[in-house]
Amino acid sequence: RLFGGLILDVKRKAPWFWSDFRDGLSLQCLASFLFLYCACMSPVITFGGLLGEATKGHISAMESLLGASMTGVMYSLFAGQPLTILGSTGPVLVFEKILYKFCKDYGLSYLSLRACIGLWTAFLCIVLVATDASCLVCYITRFTEEAFAALICIIFIYEALEKLFWLGETYPIHAASKLDLLTIYYCKCEAPAHPTNETLLFWESNQINPSSIAWENLTVSECRHLHGEFHGPACGHDGPYTPNVLFWSCILFFSTFVLSGSLKTFKTSRYFPTRVRSTISDFAVFFTIVTMVIIDFLIGVPSPKLQVPHMFKPTRDDRGWLINPIGPNPWWTVLAALIPALLCTILVFMDQQITAVIVNRKEHKLQKGCGYHLDLLMVAVMLGVCSVMGLPWFVAATVLSITHVNSLKLESGSSAPGEQPRFLGIQEQRVTGLMIFVLMGCSVFLTGVLKFIPMPVLYGVFLYMGVSSLRGIQFFDRLKLFGMPEKHQPDFIYLRHVPLRKVHLFTLIQLTCLVLLWVIKASPAAIVFPMMVLALVFVRKVMDFCFSKRELSWLDDLMPESKKKKLDDAKNEAKEEELKLGKTSYSDLSKQDNDRVDPSEINISDEMPKTTVW
Repeated sequence: RLFGGLILDVKRKAPWFWSDFRDGLSLQCLASFLFLYCACMSPVITFGGLLGEATKGHISAMESLLGASMTGVMYSLFAGQPLTILGSTGPVLVFEKILYKFCKDYGLSYLSLRACIGLWTAFLCIVLVATDASCLVCYITRFTEEAFAALICIIFIYEALEKLFWLGETYPIHAASKLDLLTIYYCKCEAPAHPTNETLLFWESNQINPSSIAWENLTVSECRHLHGEFHGPACGHDGPYTPNVLFWSCILFFSTFVLSGSLKTFKTSRYFPTRVRSTISDFAVFFTIVTMVIIDFLIGVPSPKLQVPHMFKPTRDDRGWLINPIGPNPWWTVLAALIPALLCTILVFMDQQITAVIVNRKEHKLQKGCGYHLDLLMVAVMLGVCSVMGLPWFVAATVLSITHVNSLKLESGSSAPGEQPRFLGIQEQRVTGLMIFVLMGCSVFLTGVLKFIPMPVLYGVFLYMGVSSLRGIQFFDRLKLFGMPEKHQPDFIYLRHVPLRKVHLFTLIQLTCLVLLWVIKASPAAIVFPMMVLALVFVRKVMDFCFSKRELSWLDDLMPESKKKKLDDAKNEAKEEELKLGKTSYSDLSKQDNDRVDPSEINISDEMPKTTVW
């Protein structure tokens, strides 16, 4: 039916709406919200800064903060799965760069054309909702889901390390310094001996007379601004050596990662009462950030800090908060915008639905149901609003969503000594997502506090989120099997039923797809990344010719590993009991369980009780 899936989503989620707010009133939700607020702020501002560079300030950090806050609040209030966290994606940034360059080359208004594309994309997404296209997520199996999730986790880890590495460019070190010569090391600013044409043009346009400037008295930023040059044995390629900042940033980065992981596992420690251990574990990342900020403040090394806009206004003075979709552009651009909008629709649909599939995994034991159609509708509506207001577009962020779910896990209280707590489910509610994005919108008024947070600490949080999100991805467990002798391999359920060579073949295909996705993501062709993610679904269908249905049911099944293992163990025990009681013969057992046991591979002495009479 028209909007049939959406109506069912609303009926499924409506009875839980008020309980979503009552269930959010807990200490664990407070810890999750404080942690994820810090984790979400930095990528939003960083994305805004990169977007500002790519679009010459048409859309920058202020627009990114406002867009993330508005979209996140509306999504948290009315979406079908509020555990999903919205964020920005790399392909969107690539698309924005290409669109801005196109508009600049052909003399078109960037914001107006972008508004047309956004409105078309929102319309097409609503058409997908109306036609129940979200039902196609049934073709997104573990193969596609894990390849996509693994890629996003690896990108998080890579970018965290890359940002730390690039701090070495801003704050270079002098590796060959001699302690005895520290008294004569210097680095001063001088006028360029051979100014370039760009420098001469800059001086002329700003009416600067280089001979009247006291170059040696300029600060580092002033020297760079006036196109001066640095000279002296304590100078790097672009300024003075500052080794303290880089090394201190490395200490903050790795300390944040290690301390976050250590405090998170404190719940299983033998020290302190259960309530204390649980509280420390829940607030692990927040305690880590506070601790690192205090230590950084006391040490006094000028590490780079989080930069937040100070005033609530558009970055450029020549634009407002409402954008005319036509503006100065020709009328035909409204129709031409439909072509790039098709690509954006695929991007939004794949990013949103794959992340939703990961959040709604059976192993998370969610009780309140899902809402794929309702989720896509909210993303589409807010995408249209952001387009008209000239704000960035936001869709489901995979790593942030996985981290959000992991931070809300409910576990049983362990009473017996040495007993590990059992996983009970997820604290399903709307409060954490709502508070994250409400506070993000208020961040413009919290610059006095946020300016003390060092960026290396947030990079360390990114590394922790990426590494912790890798846990539970079966793909990485199968990767480790390549270098592991059979006698040391864990008791994975799929190893009981699928030959090892077939497991390795499945892993190699998945690894090849992951590498291809990475190459495309990092290349100038990154704009077709959504199409490549969609292609994973077709690759998985082709694999039906390489594997039997029984093998794929174990390797690509979405049922949780622990549940499958329990069912398999129970089945084995039942069969053994029947054998012991003499109610069935071994040949009957082989016929009944032909999918599980290959009779030609059975070692009778291992399989049969010694008391059995043949």
